[in-house]
Amino acid sequence: MNEPTTKRRKKNDEGSTRKTKKKRELKGVLRTILFLDGKEKDEEEKQQGMIDGYYSEVEESNPRKRSKVGGAGGDSVSHRRVWVKERSGAWWEECNKAEFPEEEFRKAFRMGRVTFEAICEELNSVIAKEDTTLRNAIPVKQRVAVCLWRLATGDPLSVVSKRFGLGISTCHKLVLEVCTAIKRVLMPKYLQWPNAVILRDIKGEFENVSGIPNVVGSMFTSHVPIIAPKMSVSAYFNKRHTERNHKTSYSVTVQGVVDHRGVFTDVCIGWPGSMGNDQVLEKSALFQRANNGGLNLSGVWIVGGSGYPLLDWVLVPYKQQNLTWTQHAFNEKIGGVRRVAKDAFGRLKGRWGCLRKRTEVKLQDLPLVLGACCVLHNICELKNEEMDPELLKIDDDVVDDDDDDDLVVEPEVPLRSVSSLKARDAIAHNLLHHGLAGTSFL
Repeated sequence: MNEPTTKRRKKNDEGSTRKTKKKRELKGVLRTILFLDGKEKDEEEKQQGMIDGYYSEVEESNPRKRSKVGGAGGDSVSHRRVWVKERSGAWWEECNKAEFPEEEFRKAFRMGRVTFEAICEELNSVIAKEDTTLRNAIPVKQRVAVCLWRLATGDPLSVVSKRFGLGISTCHKLVLEVCTAIKRVLMPKYLQWPNAVILRDIKGEFENVSGIPNVVGSMFTSHVPIIAPKMSVSAYFNKRHTERNHKTSYSVTVQGVVDHRGVFTDVCIGWPGSMGNDQVLEKSALFQRANNGGLNLSGVWIVGGSGYPLLDWVLVPYKQQNLTWTQHAFNEKIGGVRRVAKDAFGRLKGRWGCLRKRTEVKLQDLPLVLGACCVLHNICELKNEEMDPELLKIDDDVVDDDDDDDLVVEPEVPLRSVSSLKARDAIAHNLLHHGLAGTSFL
């Protein structure tokens, strides 16, 4: 045998050996893959078994619900039960029963059941939702109750969530939805500037108690505490309240005009707490409408404190030192009118505790929520809802200033109208010389 033939045979043997080796390696890889695949299947079967076991536990722990949903739809409902967290709404279920004590219901929601159900009826078309295949819709009464409880107590959303057996984000959404509905449906009906006929009655009522003619409203500006905002923090810093209360305070303002009953006829909400009463007034829609003719206030007065400017339609007290008897008498009478608005704010904050605490509500949502409180206040006042006297013992995070306090002597806001100055002097003169002025200052 020659040498080339031997080399060829040797080369073929080496090639055959390499092929055999590759086949063995490939078989090893395939065995490994099959082993891992089998192991993975075992893990999947084990995991599926755990899931099936969990479903069984859920079904066994909810026999009442299982009996209701049985049949072909049982599987879809059991899946729903996994991702919809079970919570207890037992407290609300008790409140919603007809036999629940009226006094306890009023304490919880700041109004009687009749008024509560009337509000639900008016809001029904706006806030009612349809059931879906995944979950049942929250009933209208529960939606309204969540909102009223939150506004009444000012409790954190985590507490509201536990109280009603709903998620925190759900409660937050419900509060904003109901407040939006109140603004859209109830505000045009319960919080609006009076027409000419009603204004005539208001003027008569104010004159009967004060002797001051042509008064159509009493005005006051209150502060609602907030958490220091991330933007424009200095604008919301309330210097006067910080100094008075000896703790750093941030706030937004609520300017309100009320009638002789303490029912709001106009509100301006949300301007930063660093602004004075005169600045808030100038930013309000009331001021703009009065000055551009959109609101006819000719010949009538809205009474305010000395923090407001004296205008052709805004009547404020004398604030300089060494007042005459006539000026003292006028201040007493105008103070009585102004107290109507201050007391109305006291009841507003007493009913709706969210106005007394630093709230979780975002700054941009505050006007909506605070406006809803004002509308609900009006409904309670018009329905003659009784109010627990304990609620009037307010413990505010921010205490409102009384800028007519005789112990605090401040310069008057710069004069804006000479004619209004003369008109005020004439009113003061008539009060004293017609025997309508008080004499407690003598």
